[in-house]
Amino acid sequence: MANEAKTMNLFRKLLRLKGFYNDDSIIVEEQSSANKRINSLLSKASKSERGNSGRPDFIITSSKYPDFVIVVECKADIKNHVSSSMDSYRDYAVDGALYYADFLSKEFDVVAIGFSGENESLYSLSHYIHLSKEKDYHSLFNDGELLNIDSYYDGLLHSDFKFNQDFNKLLDYTKELNEILQEKKIKESKRGLLISGILIGLKNDRFKAEYKNYETTQEIVDNLYSAICVELDKSDVPNRNKLSLKQGFEFIKTNLSINNATPEGKRFLVELIFQSDERINGFMVTHKYIDTISQFYVEFLRYANNDKGLGIVLTPPHITELFVELAGVDENSVVLDNCAGTGGFLVSAMKKMLEKANGDIGKEFKIKNEQLIGIEYDDDIYTLLISNMIIHRDGRTNITMGDCFKVNGLKDKFHPTVGLLNPPYKNKGKGTEELDFVLNNLSMLERGGKCVAIMPISCVNDVTGASYVLKGKLLENHTLEAVLSLPEELFVNSKVNTVTCAVVLTAGIPHPANKKTWFGYCRDDGFVKKKNKGRIDVNHTWQSIKNKWVSAFVNKEVIPEFSIMKHVTAKDEWCAEAYLDTDYTKLNKEDFLETARNFFLFNMKGIDTNSQEDENNETL
Repeated sequence: MANEAKTMNLFRKLLRLKGFYNDDSIIVEEQSSANKRINSLLSKASKSERGNSGRPDFIITSSKYPDFVIVVECKADIKNHVSSSMDSYRDYAVDGALYYADFLSKEFDVVAIGFSGENESLYSLSHYIHLSKEKDYHSLFNDGELLNIDSYYDGLLHSDFKFNQDFNKLLDYTKELNEILQEKKIKESKRGLLISGILIGLKNDRFKAEYKNYETTQEIVDNLYSAICVELDKSDVPNRNKLSLKQGFEFIKTNLSINNATPEGKRFLVELIFQSDERINGFMVTHKYIDTISQFYVEFLRYANNDKGLGIVLTPPHITELFVELAGVDENSVVLDNCAGTGGFLVSAMKKMLEKANGDIGKEFKIKNEQLIGIEYDDDIYTLLISNMIIHRDGRTNITMGDCFKVNGLKDKFHPTVGLLNPPYKNKGKGTEELDFVLNNLSMLERGGKCVAIMPISCVNDVTGASYVLKGKLLENHTLEAVLSLPEELFVNSKVNTVTCAVVLTAGIPHPANKKTWFGYCRDDGFVKKKNKGRIDVNHTWQSIKNKWVSAFVNKEVIPEFSIMKHVTAKDEWCAEAYLDTDYTKLNKEDFLETARNFFLFNMKGIDTNSQEDENNETL
């Protein structure tokens, strides 16, 4: 006969083996908790219609992680491990654990464990996470083995689910902060520099420790600027650029909204610095090597003309990570971005390279000091780029301010093997051709190096104009490996509302006469447009989609309605849509209405497509 007491004893033994009872910071409780927050939440959990308080078998907390809890439900019979519907919480272990996790997640991040069985050689253990204030739970850890509490917390903290939650909070803060700075009449073009300057200043231990204690606004401002200068002087930014960088931050001392001598002005500045530390630095401590600066830049310039006039379209972080995968970046790569912007590609490349270094300190030093090369023309963007790299404490040694067409010697000095770029887009047909920037990048790569560039799809589909000529030049000197058609609303937050593609090239090897190119229809990245947030990975599907795209590209897979191998010349369109066969039997009325509506919205000048969402944030 099944005996749940045996199951409880078995689970206690597993806890003991994993050190749960030997760590003074860990509290293992059964049936109830001395934690008032936990007890209050569980008091609302009832296993019956009579309203009895919920009593999970184990409640595990740690003083090291005050907003994290593990809840465990045990059942003696393995047959009662989990139900098909996962909502029979009285009779099944997993169901019950998830039931309690639902209540606890009102205030805590929760790992829910269902455990069943009475024998060490035959038991079942399943893990799920339920993040605080989220509706859904998710499978995360490998089932069957109990982990220690640090592994559970670290795994949850660095999961894609937690990243998406934290990134969405960061996006919320960018909007909130933009509105605050708008009220303070701080110009859009200065907002990104202000936040960058604060984050640099917070790298200075003395300023971070003392800023709340300064008596006046003037004292805070003077010390903030001094801290910025100290950090710039400590950095390995070339001396010739340090003066211009310091000049870029001088407005902090003279701007009347920032340097407001009233008590209210001082409170505003102290709170701004504090929130920047808590909410921006806090995000970057957990999720390293994410280009956070660009998120603020996009939000701050959303209602200004600056980004459209410059043709600047900052690449979303998930796309920079995709490009790093497509280029095959590893610890030995030397990565060049000749249109570096705020540094998104370099930051993502550095993240991958450091992961591949596998803790080799010497290799990490070399990556940061010799293997990341950037060029940026615009002085304001250059300041943001350097700020971004300083904030990450990495990779700013070889960032050059200047015209990429006039910078000489990089190839001989660094021997770049990977090129990543998002070139400036022409404004109303004026400006340098996007493919000229790609050819410039390729000219600086070693023979056989890989270049991945994002650009308007009109460039690769041009069969008569300037881009057509450049396509021919490209094929004469380099190999066209692949073209991926990217999501149509990838840059929904930007005024440069351009449909784009990713082009993958091999440098210095002319395209063989009969070589076929891989074309992928990568339009659906799983992201959903949400009001005031832009496009976000709301369903947590991006990682699996990215893996599918990269695998299909690497293996040159031909997949119906997704990818095809095709021989092309400069006279052909370079996109999957031109060659994939469509199964028209799958089309229905809804497909037609959806396409017609999107076409209408896309061509309505000045329309705010975010306003086309209902109050539940569902895209209409």
